[in-house]
Amino acid sequence: MPSLRNIPLTVAMLLAALGTSHAAEHIILANGQYFDCTRHEPQGDTLRLYFAAENYVDIPARSVVRIETLPDPPAAVVAAPLPPAPAQPAAADLKELLSHAGAEHNIDSELLASVVHAESGGQIHAISRTGARGLMQLMPGTAMELGVSDAFQPAQNVEGGTRYLDQLLTRYHDDIAKALAAYNAGPAAVDRYHGVPPFRETRAYVARVENEFIRRKHAGGGKF
Repeated sequence: MPSLRNIPLTVAMLLAALGTSHAAEHIILANGQYFDCTRHEPQGDTLRLYFAAENYVDIPARSVVRIETLPDPPAAVVAAPLPPAPAQPAAADLKELLSHAGAEHNIDSELLASVVHAESGGQIHAISRTGARGLMQLMPGTAMELGVSDAFQPAQNVEGGTRYLDQLLTRYHDDIAKALAAYNAGPAAVDRYHGVPPFRETRAYVARVENEFIRRKHAGGGKF
């Protein structure tokens, strides 16, 4: 880039603005114009203003009314790295999670496995069309009520889903069909119909979980 010393001020200002990098000084002229430069040096009756790559412009010293020091530019904000997404647990690890949750809440772990099979097929990142998430397909509001901060974390999801199923079994006096129907369609629907509501999806869900539960008990377990 050629020297700016002989370029008219209006043009020089434009070129200086394009070439200035990390300006440190704000030079204000009597005519209202200004320069943002990296530094200045007195040159007799003129003031030499330096810009990026040591380009400069000379201006009459008497035209300068004020020189201000500019603050340092803010430091770049480095976003914290996102935590790694949880990995799909091995079948043995998932079985251990279900066994532990079942023991904590006095629920057969094979019933829990049957719910997981019907809800997500054992996929921890599963999301339904209505927004339910994770192994036991917890809705965000339900997850929040259960203290589950990350529904995609297998241990949190299983613990929250098992606690919710435990609440429903208690509410319906260990009537598995009603508890499963409430898990699928909500307790309000079960209460309104005094049993499994006449929704095709809910009836199919209850039958699917119950059949899977029976199959697992006879087979001594099963895959997802």
